[in-house]
Amino acid sequence: MSTRRAPSAEDRGKTAERARERILDAAVAEFGAKGYAGARTAGIAARAGVNQQLISYYFGGKQGLLEELRRRRQQAESSMVRPDASFGESVAAYLDAILDHPDWARLVVWQALGDCPFTDAEEGERFAQTRRSTTAKALESIRRRQRDGEVTGEVDPGFALLVAYAVVLSPITMPQFVRDIFGDDPLAPSIRHRLHDQLVKLLGPAGD
Repeated sequence: MSTRRAPSAEDRGKTAERARERILDAAVAEFGAKGYAGARTAGIAARAGVNQQLISYYFGGKQGLLEELRRRRQQAESSMVRPDASFGESVAAYLDAILDHPDWARLVVWQALGDCPFTDAEEGERFAQTRRSTTAKALESIRRRQRDGEVTGEVDPGFALLVAYAVVLSPITMPQFVRDIFGDDPLAPSIRHRLHDQLVKLLGPAGD
């Protein structure tokens, strides 16, 4: 009769990492659907198929989960668009990032509405500084594209950036209007292509 081999430290580590990733995926879905205030660790655990106590063990609770998700989101955004990408390619990359991962986008919207708290004021200020820096870089990118003739110079660069953000996020922030206007699922590939093409035409060089 053979004896059952105890899991190695490596196997235990892999199991723990898989559990952590399931919890994080479930947290994105739960936060995206209900916001931070409405989400419950019991709901996250149920989505992940794990014991609720593991959330406290791995992340220290709901707040720790949110902080880890913020960190990952900032890392993802830093490499979302190639530095040499054209305006059209940049729009496509942002549409893919948002519409391929709608729960992440909903979490961003909840955060923008003030639903996702920070551990303390210092952490909130660090996040705000990062956001302002990212926005400043995006604005400078629009100005550069205007100087290069890639984006129309007929509109204020800040307004052009705001329009781009609004259109790209519209399937998440205004899904009912997108569906009523275009007659399709807001997350459908046809909507993605249509928003991309029309935004590039709208903000492209005058006369194009």
